[in-house]
Amino acid sequence: MVEDLLVAVAAAGSAGVVYLAAAVRVIKQYERGVLFRLGRVSGGVRPPGLNLVIPFVDRLQKVNMQIVTLPVPAQEGITRDNVTVRVDAVVYFRVVDATSALVKVEDYKFAVSQMAQTSLRSIIGKSDLDDLLSDREKLNQGLELMIDSPAVGWGIQVDRVEIKDVSLPDTMKRSMARQAEADRERRARIINADAELQASKKLAEAAQQMAETPTALQLRLLQTVMAVAAEKNSTLVLPIPVELLHFLERGGRPAPPDQERGPAPRHTDGGTEERTDAGSRHTDGTSRLPATDTGGPPQVPATDTGGPPQVPVIDTGDPPQTPLTSTDSTPQVT
Repeated sequence: MVEDLLVAVAAAGSAGVVYLAAAVRVIKQYERGVLFRLGRVSGGVRPPGLNLVIPFVDRLQKVNMQIVTLPVPAQEGITRDNVTVRVDAVVYFRVVDATSALVKVEDYKFAVSQMAQTSLRSIIGKSDLDDLLSDREKLNQGLELMIDSPAVGWGIQVDRVEIKDVSLPDTMKRSMARQAEADRERRARIINADAELQASKKLAEAAQQMAETPTALQLRLLQTVMAVAAEKNSTLVLPIPVELLHFLERGGRPAPPDQERGPAPRHTDGGTEERTDAGSRHTDGTSRLPATDTGGPPQVPATDTGGPPQVPVIDTGDPPQTPLTSTDSTPQVT
């Protein structure tokens, strides 16, 4: 009798242990439990810790309340300016209402993924290529709003949406590279031209200052020579100022001819005789032959009447004779 009682107690204890093991549920800190009793939601959300359920009657389903990182597959689309691109993104969301996440949507992760893909395609078609490349923050906010609007009814909150990468065709990459290079070249030329303008203004001011004090130019020349010599070069370039060349040119120029020969002789008729190597010339345009001593009788000079030079003729009472020309280029009188 006692043995039967002990066996019954042991069997009841074993059954209680099995029942307790089947009824106990442990919910982790980052989880929440939703209890379904005979298919209906019973009570509120179960907190973390030890929870008891009725075996074969209740079914406790756990929901992760952590932030979920969901990658969005790359979507290929055409932008508003007719450029084909491939864009992928990542969505950060979390469950705020465990009951709605289980009851109102079949698989909330799959639903969020599909919503993110369709929203990303819509954003690509509404945006330009420049916006996708440079104004991503605005696109992220628009994409987050498009995904969060239907997800709120599912008990899901979208924390952030980020566009990860924008893939372009190779031809578009080369075109953009040429455009960027041309823009950089334009900016470099503008900066260089601005620098040349400023340098020219400063050089003009320096030239005016040195023109007032010529010694400053010599000092600048010496400073340049010292700067070049400090490098210990084997070749020394010495610039010569233009003013020094002008000075040397003025110093080596011969005196004017009129200063070397003295004053020109003056004739009795008021004209000034101009001496040359070939003879003498009056200021009134008439010329005189140089007197050459041939050892003959003295010649009588002809009087200048303003006309061409005349050869004096002595009247002997005979018929006029043709004058003879001497071989020594001296006019003879017959």
